[in-house]
Amino acid sequence: MSANIFMHEFRSRFKSVLIWSLSIAAMTFFFFSLFPVFADQAALLNGFMAKYPPELRAAFGINNMDLATVLGFYSLLFMFIQLCVAIQASNYGFGLVSIEESELTADFLLSKPISRTQILSSKLLAALVSLLITNLVIWGSTFAAIEIFCKGRDYDRGTLALVLGSIIIFQLFFLSVGLVISLLVKRLRSVTPYGLGLGFGMYVLSAFTGVFGQIWLELITPFKHLDATYIVANRAYNTPLVLLNLAVSLVSLVASYWLYTRRDVPAVS
Repeated sequence: MSANIFMHEFRSRFKSVLIWSLSIAAMTFFFFSLFPVFADQAALLNGFMAKYPPELRAAFGINNMDLATVLGFYSLLFMFIQLCVAIQASNYGFGLVSIEESELTADFLLSKPISRTQILSSKLLAALVSLLITNLVIWGSTFAAIEIFCKGRDYDRGTLALVLGSIIIFQLFFLSVGLVISLLVKRLRSVTPYGLGLGFGMYVLSAFTGVFGQIWLELITPFKHLDATYIVANRAYNTPLVLLNLAVSLVSLVASYWLYTRRDVPAVS
């Protein structure tokens, strides 16, 4: 690993990390500021939700969710947090090596006395540390918002920790898949469309799983691999799907190293 490359990569996305982290924290506090109203009108709320078609409730993952409880309410919020985290991690994955190639500065970096494996490892570590900072902000803002707005209502802290612990697995999936796709594409002119496409695409697949009952779609989308509603209801992860998620991430990382070490990098003509 190269400390210089790590610091350069980390500094280059630090502003992005702050924006994503503070935005998710603000969203968390805003949502939980509404929780007292939801909790005080529990019977009315659950009756209102029951009037929606089952397919619509399934699409948003609220068919088995009690929004009048702390963890039930957080499960709804967590879907939006996952969507934000997916886009952030996807952007970092797609941009890890493609930005330098699109700007035609990759050949300058590769001319240095350092191997491609070390370069990619340094970049990956910087991206992971950046995502970890966002992860820690989510943990802190979640517990702070619950303490401020839930007014002593009881909830299982262990189950909440399981839900929050799934974020790092979720981030790693989108980071690694974004990276390997960027290496399979000859040149990315813009990272954002690919990042949005991967994040929203997986979310839409998750909605289709609920609407059409296509169980095989659960094998594709990490939104189902790490479903907060399932974790809250069972107080555990869906082990087969989580293992599948980790396997895809590992294979993507191994493939990324193999592709990057053999990649024909464009140079300044």
